[in-house]
Amino acid sequence: MNISYDYYAVFYHVAKYGSFTKAANALFLNQPNLTRTIKSLEEKLGCALFVRSNKGVKLTPAGEVLYEHVSAAFEHFSAAEEEISMNKSLTHGVVSIGASDIALYLYLLPVLNKYRNLYPGVRIKISYVSAAGAISKLNSGLIDLAMFTSPVEYAPEIAAVKIKPFREVAICGENYRNIVTEKGLTFAELAKYPIVSFGKKTSTYDFYFRLFEKHGLEFSPDIEAATADQIIPLVRHNLGIGLVPEEFLSTKEVDGIYRLPLADTLPERHVLLAKKRTRPLALPAKKLEQIILENAENFAEKQND
Repeated sequence: MNISYDYYAVFYHVAKYGSFTKAANALFLNQPNLTRTIKSLEEKLGCALFVRSNKGVKLTPAGEVLYEHVSAAFEHFSAAEEEISMNKSLTHGVVSIGASDIALYLYLLPVLNKYRNLYPGVRIKISYVSAAGAISKLNSGLIDLAMFTSPVEYAPEIAAVKIKPFREVAICGENYRNIVTEKGLTFAELAKYPIVSFGKKTSTYDFYFRLFEKHGLEFSPDIEAATADQIIPLVRHNLGIGLVPEEFLSTKEVDGIYRLPLADTLPERHVLLAKKRTRPLALPAKKLEQIILENAENFAEKQND
């Protein structure tokens, strides 16, 4: 049975208000048209829906059955409209982002602070993951956006853009500060000492594994740290030479930490922003993506000044 949504809308309002006049005012319709609509609906359904009286209208038993279903549908519609309206105004909602350790400390934290100040009603869910973990969560729809560091491999359905370049430096504690040669440590010389780095299945481990392999060396860290916060304390206590983003030396406590000059500058890496191409972003996630990209553009402009 093909009955217009408008017929049910008129029926719902007449039943809700118990009056043709009040329903007509609520729907901005004239009463004769509203009356004709109800009559047509009753003809299509083959039964009377209302009992008219001087005090208004009441539902017939058939009308009560219909209203039970129609009112539930309209309540769902109203709830959906309210949720969409709230999301449009960013008064509430949820945005989920997966971030690797370096991406979080090197770029994302101040952006999230800005986002929270602008939209305090939006809940931010952060998953602390490796690059591979972030890609997996994007593919499964568990997160809206992901930020991680290069190098990383991903399928065509993942869209990724470079957000910020960075380079890493070698650092050491007191016991290793005198090993520096006049020209700086070569990779072969660096490989002779214990190294503190991130563990397997991270983009940082993959980066150094490929770099050392390119120079005919094996990359085998003596200590595989789980987070960036662990590397500097481990190095400070002379457990090995650390490889960290240069910015870490200015953003973290560096007492007892010394930079080791290298014969060759470490290659540039990037913080990346990624999302799944086939998954539309809700407004809270779109706004966060916009702020991340705008912040990246501002950073690039300052670097070029």
